[in-house]
Amino acid sequence: MWFALIGTAIFLTLTYCALIIVYYTWFKRLQYFSANATFLPVTRFSVIIPARNEELNIEQCARSILQNDYPKNLYEVIIVDDFSDDATSAIIKKLQEEFSTLKLIELKNFVGTKLNSYKKKSIETAIANSSFEWIVTTDADCEVNKQWLKLFDNFIQINDTVFIAAPVKFFNNNSFISIFQCLDFLSLQGITAASVRAGFHSMCNGANLAYKKEAFISVNGFKGVDNIASGDDMLLMHKIQQRFPNKTGYLFHKKIIVSTPPMPDIKSFINQRIRWASKATSYSDKKIFYVLLLVYVLNFCLFILPFIAIFNHQLFLYWFALLIFKTCCELIFMFPVAKFFDQQKLLWWFPVMQPFHIVYTVISGLLGKFGKYEWKGRTVK
Repeated sequence: MWFALIGTAIFLTLTYCALIIVYYTWFKRLQYFSANATFLPVTRFSVIIPARNEELNIEQCARSILQNDYPKNLYEVIIVDDFSDDATSAIIKKLQEEFSTLKLIELKNFVGTKLNSYKKKSIETAIANSSFEWIVTTDADCEVNKQWLKLFDNFIQINDTVFIAAPVKFFNNNSFISIFQCLDFLSLQGITAASVRAGFHSMCNGANLAYKKEAFISVNGFKGVDNIASGDDMLLMHKIQQRFPNKTGYLFHKKIIVSTPPMPDIKSFINQRIRWASKATSYSDKKIFYVLLLVYVLNFCLFILPFIAIFNHQLFLYWFALLIFKTCCELIFMFPVAKFFDQQKLLWWFPVMQPFHIVYTVISGLLGKFGKYEWKGRTVK
């Protein structure tokens, strides 16, 4: 029995670490995007921001976009108020007095029945009321660089793409939960960049996306995945990849990075990760599903092994050796990723966070499949 358990754990660890080294190789092959300063901006963007109870963030987010170094006649910003019961809508209306390119859509005027994914409905509604040919999405608590839209335009002019994924990072406020989230998110962003670059599977983050409106329409938008609470980014990306093969790009540039705050406490963090995990079995891209399954089963083995080792103390040595080996392989991958995002100093915390990460992966994965979570004041099953 012990031999079979250790053999399984060793096999899973070696398979996982081999995959991490593959991601590392792909990430190292990423070419930093060289913007062409002689290009005149020509792409017209409709920037869409779904917002629910974001009175503390929405003005800073909107201003960071509206003050972009990009011709005002070439973009609009559409904020969709998702049934907010705070001052979100009032703040947007006040901003409209200053910025003529800012539009407000109140979702309550378009939705008559209860939905499972209000965010997808917000994006669909905004696209239906948008004026321009390229859609850019971000979140209401994000901030963007002044070169954000110019870089998207430059990338579009150089590359024949219909969907562009771009990097996102968390602010670090130096709390334990903040450092943990930054490290966890760094690994996700590194895998996203590596896998999109290699064309291996479809990963992205809705806080920093751009896609052609006609591509969205041609795949019938979120139809078929609109019953899933999460997945307005990766599930859509896969649909578009299926319809437009080899038309997906990753914009690898530091000034395209969108910054967003981490969850303020453990409860909101777990709820966010459960929301992300809840779409795992809905991926049509089965490569993602199998990768997630490998990650979950490995972490589950590493989670239960110390408890089983109570009955056979030798197992503690195997568990510790596997943990060290896994950590070292992940650090090899994390170094270039953290360097790109200017968060190298956080890597000192990486070995410390490893046991906590195993526990969180097991819990969030389990609850993502069988539990429910709260998000923006709503309970989702």
